[in-house]
Amino acid sequence: MTNQPSALRDADFPSISDAPATASGPRVATRQTRGTILFFLPGLTAGGSEHVVTFNANRLVANGYDVIIASCEAEGSTPYYPCDPRVTVSYLGLPIGKQSKLQGVRSIFGRVSALRQLLRTKRPDLVISFLTRTNVIAVLAAQGLGIPVIVSERNNPQRQRVNRVWDLLRRFTYARAYGLVTMTKGALAFFPEHMRKRGWVIPNMADWQHVKPLYQNKDRVLTAVGRLTDQKGFDLLIAAFAATASSHPDWRLRIWGEGALRPQLEKQIADLGLTGRIELPGVSPSPGSWIETADAFVLSSRYEGWGLVLGEAMAAGLPCVSFDCPFGPADMITSGLDGLLVPDGDAKALAQTLSHVMGDADLRARLGASAANAAQRFAPDRIGDQWENLIESVLATTKVRNFA
Repeated sequence: MTNQPSALRDADFPSISDAPATASGPRVATRQTRGTILFFLPGLTAGGSEHVVTFNANRLVANGYDVIIASCEAEGSTPYYPCDPRVTVSYLGLPIGKQSKLQGVRSIFGRVSALRQLLRTKRPDLVISFLTRTNVIAVLAAQGLGIPVIVSERNNPQRQRVNRVWDLLRRFTYARAYGLVTMTKGALAFFPEHMRKRGWVIPNMADWQHVKPLYQNKDRVLTAVGRLTDQKGFDLLIAAFAATASSHPDWRLRIWGEGALRPQLEKQIADLGLTGRIELPGVSPSPGSWIETADAFVLSSRYEGWGLVLGEAMAAGLPCVSFDCPFGPADMITSGLDGLLVPDGDAKALAQTLSHVMGDADLRARLGASAANAAQRFAPDRIGDQWENLIESVLATTKVRNFA
């Protein structure tokens, strides 16, 4: 059974100033602080996990916590999502990228060592890590320091396969973590019972309600967003759009994002004769700005941890079409009411559904209005409260243990 954090009171808390850290004890704040939280993730580029971390960090520091974000990136990297100046960002200087096996092993040990030194210096009350490999590193780095670690899986562990070594490391370290956060019950069910007993399901927030479609496009724009990887299924989306493009000459497809599959996707577009009708403009210039130029949204993923951009599109009031992939879309969309779900991976059905949406303005208006209402279930404050309630419950429990 999933443990859901209980609701706590809302309150205004004093801001906290920078506080010195010691190697032997916690940071000494010059003003009252509710505790020190350290988030750990690979980097602060554009992406769902990065968005969630900066959102929570900004919210927590405004609510009286001392907050640190530890990134594997090099010093001087610029976060894609704005960070409150009261949030401390620490760079380990060991960015994650393609390496040989030997280099990869050395990098893992290097990150564990660097993070462990940071934990000894800053002495946070709680570490919250994001993504499988950084979760493993966080638990290893915290061993013996008396600092609880919450690991957060941000994808579908049933379909996002890791190699045998990382799978073994995940089993070993997750068993030693204080707890586990997933975004869906389906993802939590992947893990053994002893982990589920220490598990929480917290969906992603549906953010950027303040950003709205401008509907000023010369041609209407069907929009997709995500890293250019196999998981996101943009090859299926391109094929589906191609099947119906001639029936809707006033529409184009725009896929925001960057990634390793760009050359293959560009070739697929050219081979279909759709250069100019299908665009790959890269990462959007600012968070959520892709919404302004969209007329409809499509999620074509083969699998998801949740589908953050789908929630964002719904919150903005865009009509949405999505594969019913595991996990996330079916938790957000009631098909036919506030969006349209298409059988998982069925490119032909996706083409038919997109054609229906592109050809019916009244349907788009109805789906978009209903989507905005449905997305209120995942409003940022509601999801932020769940994270904060979880943090408060963990800190209360660990403090009782420390004083017992």
